[in-house]
Amino acid sequence: MTGPRYTDLTQSLPANVPFVGPEEQERNRGAPFDARLGANENVFGPSPEAIAAMQEEAARIWQYGDPTSHELRQALAAHLNVAAENIVVGEGIDGLLGYLVRLLIAPEDAVVTSDGAYPTFNYHVTGFGGVLHKVPYRDDHEDPAALMSKAAEVGAKLIYLANPDNPMGTWHEGAQIDRALDQIPDGCLLLLDEAYVEFAPDGTAPMIDVNDARVIRMRTFSKAYGMAGARVGYALGAANLIRSFDKIRNHFGMNRAAQAGALAALQDHEWLAETQANVALARDEINRIAEENGLITLPSATNFVAVDCGADGDFARKVLAALVARGLFVRMPFVAPQDRCIRISCGRADDMALLARVLPEALAEARR
Repeated sequence: MTGPRYTDLTQSLPANVPFVGPEEQERNRGAPFDARLGANENVFGPSPEAIAAMQEEAARIWQYGDPTSHELRQALAAHLNVAAENIVVGEGIDGLLGYLVRLLIAPEDAVVTSDGAYPTFNYHVTGFGGVLHKVPYRDDHEDPAALMSKAAEVGAKLIYLANPDNPMGTWHEGAQIDRALDQIPDGCLLLLDEAYVEFAPDGTAPMIDVNDARVIRMRTFSKAYGMAGARVGYALGAANLIRSFDKIRNHFGMNRAAQAGALAALQDHEWLAETQANVALARDEINRIAEENGLITLPSATNFVAVDCGADGDFARKVLAALVARGLFVRMPFVAPQDRCIRISCGRADDMALLARVLPEALAEARR
């Protein structure tokens, strides 16, 4: 008896998961977390109108979702003042990243990203045989000019840039992205991940024509809209590029309850504003708690704060492990020197109270 005949590429890859989920960590530790502040989930939750829409749609869950996400795309087009043909809806940004890489990247094709940026993108590139070329962060920011320069050097087909950034929470003004785009090599596409843009200051999103063939932008309902478990993301780009997704995407990948929930969430402007205010308050509280413990924080335009633990990555990992042991799920950047930080998602008042209680204990344990 023989097993399946894997491709050479598949055989060459290690089995890996970009992020170990909190559920797996809970199973390993034999106890649930008291607070989930590690995955940048929006603990304030979705709009009640979105919940009601998903509950109503549950009775029709025996039906496949609309493979074109027509109503949601039309609503997004009106919201963003673009044409529906400039939008594709997919299974979160993670799903859309996989589709885009599948469209563009063949074995040995060059791709440029920042060293320490979102690892799921790297996972997709490696899975299709692309070659990753990385540039370092600059002052805890991704470096658009360096990304463009590296792309020209290696003949890259694709550049990844998150604005605001994950895992550091830093951001660039949109005008800086515009200027950097002038240096993009011919035949190269900038993937602009804007997952956190609803939390960012005005002017963070660049004024790029949606039909500019040099750029594709990705956004999500997972963060500001509080629907991470529903897996709804969308991409904005030139019509020809967006139409190309139909060649390879899973046309029935979007379940109808998620589509209905996202549509309702998009229309509930008051809930979004309330969430933005709650996140701003929680960011301030994380900053206060960190300062109270002699730590500094990085300015953030997201729903998390990177807290500089004041030493190296080994020390930060000790702090993180001590927090996890005390029931607080947090994460941290993977690459030095950013790994001197831990990353804490914004939470409710009881989440912040737990952080205030266990952070000094974790720091004391790490210093022993």
